[in-house]
Parts: sequence; structure tokens; C-alpha cells
Amino acid sequence: MKKVTLMALGLCLMSASVYEALAQKLSSPGKKLEMNFQLNGQGEPTYDLKLADGTVVTKASRMGFEMKDGKQSMDKNFEVTDYKTSTFDETWTPVWGEVKEIRNHYNELLVHLQQRATGNRIAIRFRLYDDGLGFRYEFPAGKQQNFLVVQRELTEFALPGDMKAFWVPGDYDTQEYDYTTSRLSEVRGLFDKAYTENCSQKAFSKTGLQTPLQLKSDNGLYINIHEAALIDFPAINLELDDKTFVLKTELTPDAQGDRGHIAAPFNTPWRTIIVSRDARDILASKLTYNLNEPCAYETTDWIKPTKYMGVWWEMITGKSSWAYTDDLPYVKIGETDYTKAKPNGKHAANNERVKYYIDYAAKHGFDAILVEGWNVGWEDWFDLSKDYVFDFVTPYPDFDVAMLRDYAKSKGVKIIMHHETSGSIRNYERHMHQAYQFMKDNNYSAVKSGYVGDMIPRGEHHYGQTLVNHYLYAVKEAAKYGISVNAHEAVHMTGLSRTYPNLIAQESARGQEYQAFGGNNGNHLTILPFSRLIGGPMDYTPGIFETDMTKLNPGNTNQIKATIGNQLGSYLTMYSPLQMAADLPEHYDQHLDAFQFIKDVAVDWDDSKYLEAEPGEYITVARKAKGTDRWFVGNVAGYDGHKSTLVLDFLDAGKKYTATIYADAKGAHYATNPKAYTIKKMTVKKGSKIKLESAPGGGYAISLIPVKK
Repeated sequence: MKKVTLMALGLCLMSASVYEALAQKLSSPGKKLEMNFQLNGQGEPTYDLKLADGTVVTKASRMGFEMKDGKQSMDKNFEVTDYKTSTFDETWTPVWGEVKEIRNHYNELLVHLQQRATGNRIAIRFRLYDDGLGFRYEFPAGKQQNFLVVQRELTEFALPGDMKAFWVPGDYDTQEYDYTTSRLSEVRGLFDKAYTENCSQKAFSKTGLQTPLQLKSDNGLYINIHEAALIDFPAINLELDDKTFVLKTELTPDAQGDRGHIAAPFNTPWRTIIVSRDARDILASKLTYNLNEPCAYETTDWIKPTKYMGVWWEMITGKSSWAYTDDLPYVKIGETDYTKAKPNGKHAANNERVKYYIDYAAKHGFDAILVEGWNVGWEDWFDLSKDYVFDFVTPYPDFDVAMLRDYAKSKGVKIIMHHETSGSIRNYERHMHQAYQFMKDNNYSAVKSGYVGDMIPRGEHHYGQTLVNHYLYAVKEAAKYGISVNAHEAVHMTGLSRTYPNLIAQESARGQEYQAFGGNNGNHLTILPFSRLIGGPMDYTPGIFETDMTKLNPGNTNQIKATIGNQLGSYLTMYSPLQMAADLPEHYDQHLDAFQFIKDVAVDWDDSKYLEAEPGEYITVARKAKGTDRWFVGNVAGYDGHKSTLVLDFLDAGKKYTATIYADAKGAHYATNPKAYTIKKMTVKKGSKIKLESAPGGGYAISLIPVKK
């Protein structure tokens, strides 16, 4: 009996050693990172990642899938049937972006796996850059595994310790939370406080976290975890084991509880890890974009970076209304006769108000204005699970589409369309082509879409496979009409704007509107670029100058938690090719000197230099405007403020520049003195130094314009 036991033990040890002998190593092009892949003793695929000096980024982390049909699970008992390595190096030009060109340089390992007993096959493709790692699963077609239903993705990120995290609660329906900064071990105890009310939300665990997730280790290592190229698959969250500090992938379920339907051949989205000892490298990384496919469109000249204003903030604050009347308890599209309804006198999207915005935008050099609440149906749109909620083409009686179209065109201003779906994608898709054609016929080239509330089909989540497919469908169909899309309440961005650059921006996080609903944390803008913006630009809607909401609506006692200097600096730190001057024109008239920076600042760039960065504390960036020799600098600071000593070594040699500096005044503070700012001018050149101090929740902005000879 003892002899048999020893023999069995020997076979197990030999089997384990065979698996471990199949380990494959991959180094990044500049030898900065090293990734190891191997099968463990159970034949489970694992990877680990470390810096060249041996610093651990992730320990051995499990990979694979459990399927609804257990016979199709791809989790263990694998053997390596083939592998190959390669290298790739290209430089590509984005349609718009922070830089003129992007280098895509990686070393690749492709591992083919097969289960011994079932014959199930899967491949894992790793791409290792000097600033991080991307990997995805590839399902080949086969006689028995073409159609798969995912029960659970097993991908792990096994962290080396109890890191500091900048996090929002894991949720299947919203990212609209303030960020909490804590140790991973503290997440469970802080979760309930962080999980604030939203009109559509679904937490899955008291240790659930969303991506992009920014982390920092005690030894100064910055790690960012996310995904890239999210196509036809549920979005990920992360489930934290707060004892082992292993992050496990949590896929968003559908209405049946399934975590993804796969029709092979199929590639999953990339799972990504960006890593550096310098926080600035996280912000500058283009890994997420590089893992997406090249542009899908033959021509892109119809996609225009845009600076816009809008009939919006006055509704957000409660000063005005989206709805035309207060007399209708319910609306039936195509049946309700609005000509018989009494106007409420608060409807903002009326002809005269919109013409006023058009005139103001034209006077101050803005490209476009957004108009919300122009179309019928706003009286009963919210939180009623209403399927046929809007038709997206019928205006209220006080909104003359043709007149305003022609008036805006005569002033050289575009109008941006607004499509609020109220979560009913069934309704949006039944009207989509008619709505896009309506836009094309009336000279609208961009749309802001919204997905407020629980989804229809009922039971689906904002970040499930059905909705992920819908969002991209809307973008691709819009392209056929020459329309760019700015989606709000949609899934997190994953670099898809490289492939579909008419996805020009999204909200997909807690935006400026929350400043009118109770405020954002004073360091909110120092975290968003490390989190939400890793996947793509955000329509944050900056530029609010009137910080006291009672000035717009006596019943709204909220206050903007940011200084005017912070609002100006965010035009640089919150990168987007779509930037709004979100306040009312009347408030800009009170601060025309500060408004000048919003008028001057560009929205598309040839170069960007991150000068200072620490998540939760401060960010400073310099950007060179597209096709010009003009530079702009922006800073935002957290609760402690920030002192900067800027060295202008990014300027062109041999030139002098007029620096106009918009900064927090002495005594400025986001909570007690947000409107205090100063403006001064000086002449500078390459290598000049400028010392500036940002207030708590403050910031500054600088325009650097070459002096004409």
C-alpha cells in the first residue's frame, strides 16, 4: 500500500514538473518589463509580470474560463500545443488626439492550448510594451465548441500587497461615483459610504471595484488595470479578495445571468496593465489605443474636434426645464397634441433662447451649441420604464428646426443634436436611422446621446453584452451619415476611438453635472485622468464660473467644488477633442478676462508633455496646438493645493512667447473662495521658469503665444 502511494506521488510530481517546464518568458522591446507564462501543476494557465529589476507587478495569476456547459470550460488540464513570438513596430497618426503620432511597439507571445481530455482549444495572445501588458483570449472555430456561454472569466491580477487604490464601487450600471482613496484592505469597510444613490445602479459585492483602476504601491510603483477593444462582450469589473489582494475579473451578466455569449472564431477584449515608477507615464501611455484596430473608415475629414456651448446647464441647475408644459401627466408620441398644452414658461429650448446662444457662440468663436429638450416627450420620460419614449425628430411648438438650422448656418455655428433614450435601446434602434437622416437633412453633424435609467430590454445592464453591442452599433451607423457621437451613461471607454474616431467623447463617469447635484470631491479632477480617461476622452463639461447655484435657482443650494483656476486648468488636464464652455453666457460676461482662455485654448494637439502628476494630488500638462506653434499649460490640484516650478524647456528655441497666466489668487479655496483669480502677462522663452501656487481644489492655466517679430 505504501509502495502504491509513493508511485502515485511520483507521477504527480513529474506531471507538475512537465507543466512548469513549459514556462515562456517575454521581455518588452526596451527590456523594461518581463512577463512569464506557464501552466501550473493543475494545467491552469497563469502569467506574472515584473519590472526588469525584479520588482513584482503581478504575482502568478490564473487565467481561463468556466462555461455554462461544464464540458466546454477552459480552466485546467491544458497542454501547450504550440507557441510563437514576434515583434511589431509602427507609428500611426490618430484622427485627433494628444499627440500627432503614436508609436505602437511591442513584443508578442502567442500560446496555443488544448485540454488533454476534452480536446477543447484556446489561444492566449500577450503583447508586452515598455509601459505595460495586454493579453486576450482567442477561441478558434471547431466541431464542438463554436457556441459558448460564459459562466465566469477566471482572469486574475494577483497584486504583490495591500496597495493604495483610487476607486469607485463595482457596478453593472453606472460609474457616476466620487472616488475613494484607500488601501485595498479598507475597501469593504468604506464601500457603503462610497456607494451613493444613482437612478440606475447594481452593485455585486462589498469588495467590487471598477476599471480603469489606479493603484500605487508602497515602493512607488503605479499600476493601472483596465481593458481595451471592448467589442461584443460584457464589460469587466473587478472582485477584490481583500485577504490575498487578488483581483478577479467580474463580467457583467445579462438578463439570464450569463456572462457572455461567444460565437467562435472569437477574440475577447484585451485585459491591460499599465505600469511605471513615474505617474506621468500612466497619463501619457497609449497602450489602450494601440491594442485597438486601425481606423475603420476610408475618410475622416468629416470628424471635427469641437469647442461648444449649450442650452444645458440652466436645466441641470433647475433654472429652466427640458419639458415644454407641466399640464401633461403622460405623453403618447404621435398622439399628444402639444398645441393645446399650456407652456410652462421655463422651457429652455425655445427659439429666442437658442438664437441668443447661437449669437454668443458666433461672437466668441465657438464651433457649435448643444440644445437639449428640443423634442417632444420630456414630460414623462424619466424612471417609468417607458419603451416608446421619444421619436427624436418631432420638435416642441416653440422650437423651429428649419429656422434655427438656417440661422445657425448664417452665423457659422453648428447645432449639436441631443438624443436621450431613457435607457430604451429598443426604441432608439427602431428610430435611429430616421433620426440620423433627420440630422443630416438639418445640418447636425454630432449627437449627444444619453442612457439615463434602467435598461429596456428590461433586466439588461448598461455594461452587459447587449448594451456594449448597441453603443458600438450606434457609432458605426452614425458614421454612415457623417455623424460623430458623444454618449453619456454608456460603458467605459476602451480605446475604440482609434478604430471608430467618430466616437469623439463619452461621459461614462461622474461629470460636472454633479456639481449641481451635491458636488464632486475637491480632488476629483486629479483622479479622473488616471482612471476614466485611460480609455478615451471624457465630456466632462468644464468652464463653470458661477459657483453659487442659488444664483440660478434659489432652491438649489449646491456650490461648485472647484476654483475658476481649476475650471480653466481642466481644459488641458481633462483631454477631449470635444470641449464645452458649460456655463451660461451671462456668467461669462461677468468674467470676460478669464473667459478669454476658454476662447483661446485648442481642442486638438500635436504634442503633449506631462510635467507633474500624482493621483489625487495634482496634474500639470503642456500641450502644443495642432498645426501651430502655440502652447497651453493646465494644472489641477487636490485638497492640499500644489506648488509648481515650471521649466519651459518644451518651447521652441530662438522664440519669445507671451505667457498669459490665469491662476488662483491668494486666499482662493474650492469651498470658501472659489472665484478668486489673477491674470498676469510676461515674456518667456525656452528654459524660462515660472513658479505658481494652486489653491486647494484649485489650478491654473497658461497660454504661450509666440511674439510676432
